Amino acid sequence: MFTGIVEEIGEVTAVEPSGDGVRVTVRAPKAVSDAAHGDSISVSGVCLTVIDQGGDWFTADVMRQTLDMSTLQGVTAGRPVNLERATVAHGRLGGHIVQGHIDGTGELLEVRPGAQWRVLRVSLPEALAPLVVDKGSISVDGVSLTVSAASPAAPADGIHWFEVSLIPETLEATTLGSRIAGDRVNLETDILARHVQRLLAFNAAAAAPTEGGSA
Repeated sequence: MFTGIVEEIGEVTAVEPSGDGVRVTVRAPKAVSDAAHGDSISVSGVCLTVIDQGGDWFTADVMRQTLDMSTLQGVTAGRPVNLERATVAHGRLGGHIVQGHIDGTGELLEVRPGAQWRVLRVSLPEALAPLVVDKGSISVDGVSLTVSAASPAAPADGIHWFEVSLIPETLEATTLGSRIAGDRVNLETDILARHVQRLLAFNAAAAAPTEGGSA
């Protein structure tokens, strides 16, 4: 479990094939300072398990499903990544509840600079659009952010999107500061929204007439 408060920007230093997935090595001085074998570290929003480590690096396996769902697909050495250690139970929840289980990816559609901030507009897969609400929380590349705007339920051009406004600290302390239009980012929607959606789906199924029955 994470909070979406990035602790450092690390770097992928090696990628090796491992079955149908890959084994990645990440330079992460702060993240490994108190890490142990089996610990969880969020890598740009993806929860990975430490299988080996050194003084300033760790290695983790990334399975095929994770590659298919995230921007770790095609990752190469040299890529900067946002890093966060798993939160401790007595710590402050500075962001929001982030599981490190990516729902999918979005494309950065637009970057609008401001006087002291930057607005990012990101596309949303249609299935995720109902889970994103104005002033709600979303994790983008592992960064806990507040949605500052969202597309209508039925956008005229059919493209669902949301916007986030980034303060200077976020731009400097995370990889989002170097993102440009066309980049893909990892998305994790609010776990509470996903639970509500699932409950509503079950309620709708229970209320639906059975075959041969009446409405």
